[in-house]
Amino acid sequence: MSRLDAARAAQFAGIALGHVGREYPYKLGQVLTADADLAPPRLLHPIFHGSFDWHSCVHGYWTLATVLRLFPALPEAAAIRARFDAMFSADTVAGERAFFARPANRGFERPYGWAWLLMLQAELRRHEAHWADTLQPLADDLAARLLQFLPLGRYPVRVGTHFNTAFALVLAEEYAQTAHLPAMSAALREAALRWHRQDRDAQAWEPGGDDFLSSTLTVALAMQRLLAPAEFLPWFAAFLPRLGERAPATLFEPATVSDRSDGKIAHLDGLNLSRAWCWRALAAALPAGDPRIAVMQAAAAQHLAASLPAVAGDYMGEHWLASFALLALRA
Repeated sequence: MSRLDAARAAQFAGIALGHVGREYPYKLGQVLTADADLAPPRLLHPIFHGSFDWHSCVHGYWTLATVLRLFPALPEAAAIRARFDAMFSADTVAGERAFFARPANRGFERPYGWAWLLMLQAELRRHEAHWADTLQPLADDLAARLLQFLPLGRYPVRVGTHFNTAFALVLAEEYAQTAHLPAMSAALREAALRWHRQDRDAQAWEPGGDDFLSSTLTVALAMQRLLAPAEFLPWFAAFLPRLGERAPATLFEPATVSDRSDGKIAHLDGLNLSRAWCWRALAAALPAGDPRIAVMQAAAAQHLAASLPAVAGDYMGEHWLASFALLALRA
């Protein structure tokens, strides 16, 4: 089964270095309240103004930080460090915070971008450089926003796109663990239980035509990350009771991508990679010898084979897919 090696890490680093500073094309996604709200991306977002949109730029930086830590001798290591040193400063972080502080931007990037910023901060905390200390005020802002939002979210958002709440729980929990924030972990756990404790016999009506997350498997991964094994294992058995029979069948069949130049259709490569990530992580959570493990690992390998080659190619996928491939390969 594919694993991350130095050659693949170097490929991902080269891809991410090629887009985190590429300002155009760029999708702003903001609410305008006056003419002054319009400005070039580099002025609105002093750090995260590349990679087509804010959240993709954030997880592009996460990709770079992760491969740098795992493979510090990469040929791209010096360029990564130079980029981070240049971009992470008190002034640039203040500029990012100022954008979020505008009242009209209360919901900007909720919850996907918030969670990816916390995931990036979790990774930066594993480095000895100043980057995590510098970015911490923005991480504090977005962690607070997420914690304020959770009790307001009476219902989970189960779509396979940016608004998926289970995916945000997974990434935010990595930050909470890395930053040693038990109260945050408790809040994330409470939300997961409130939203998904009663989920049973998932039918997996997926994929949607522009999904890049498995709405089914992402829920399972959130519960695995936030529950103790004694709680998770019986819940998981009830959630996917026919998993050993490769059912629901749709979870085992990689999505077909008909046009990788179409940004929405290209999302389906991300679906395949994120399913591979979930299958691998969930298989690792099962007791040794569980017959479902082989089924899940085979599904992960099939999904990786379908979309790993797509991380490079058209910019509609290239500006973000390496991050999802990295999630899968490091699982």
